[in-house]
Amino acid sequence: MTASLASAVRILDELYPPALKEEWDRIGLVCGDPQASVAKIAFAVDPTLRSVRQALDWGADLFVVHHPLLLRPVSSVAATTFKGAIIHHLVKAGCALYTAHTNADAAHGGVADALAGAIGLHSLTPLVPDQADPTVGIGRVGVLSQPAKLGDLAQRLADALPPNRHGVRIAGPVDAEVETAAVVGGAGDSLFGAVRAAGIDAYVTADLRHHPALEAREEAEFAGRGKPYLLDVSHAASEWGWLARAARELAGALAAQGDRVVTWVNPEVADPWTARVERTDA
Repeated sequence: MTASLASAVRILDELYPPALKEEWDRIGLVCGDPQASVAKIAFAVDPTLRSVRQALDWGADLFVVHHPLLLRPVSSVAATTFKGAIIHHLVKAGCALYTAHTNADAAHGGVADALAGAIGLHSLTPLVPDQADPTVGIGRVGVLSQPAKLGDLAQRLADALPPNRHGVRIAGPVDAEVETAAVVGGAGDSLFGAVRAAGIDAYVTADLRHHPALEAREEAEFAGRGKPYLLDVSHAASEWGWLARAARELAGALAAQGDRVVTWVNPEVADPWTARVERTDA
């Protein structure tokens, strides 16, 4: 038997409870008929025109994404706009769109857990616990299975992420030893206070801006500890690892109730940067 869209949405809501989302976020079912059948489910970080076309070419009935297509209000979804064109492509093909964003960041088995797993962290606790359920929340803090040099940890992270032009930027001595780390998928430079309070050796996140990152390093050096060191990665790449786990858990839960689906995780990330050039005499 194939699943209904309503059944798939119910399971997704159980895996990534909507109550965990940030107040400003827009999640859940964006388009689709809950009574429609679902046999093929595609996953990607971003609902771009390219990723939507790839999902539809594969034959998806449901497209699960991390970032919201309609985060900010729009007055039109006419096909003359790129967001409108995306909606039209999906509706014409009979493919639903579902978003799990900050709720998937915070949930058990979500984005933060996947990123922590990519570098071998265990004994995980939330960096910023949810007030209603302290076992979940923003980011994760944990212990490495074995201590590692900062440069080796960066390489491990780079190898675990999908190809992208950003790479892994390092702030700190590459030969410094790291035993504990915090991770936040996506932009994380607003959380330096929580990171300092956690007392960890390294902080893995994305979109680190110059001033917050520089001040965090200056403060660490001034305090005489030199930590936390920083590892800055591509925003979308930091969240990509969650997709395979989400696909596996959704398909497994549907199979447990007798509904068979196949899943596909888009191997690409929608990184806006296409190339990087450095000084030839650097």
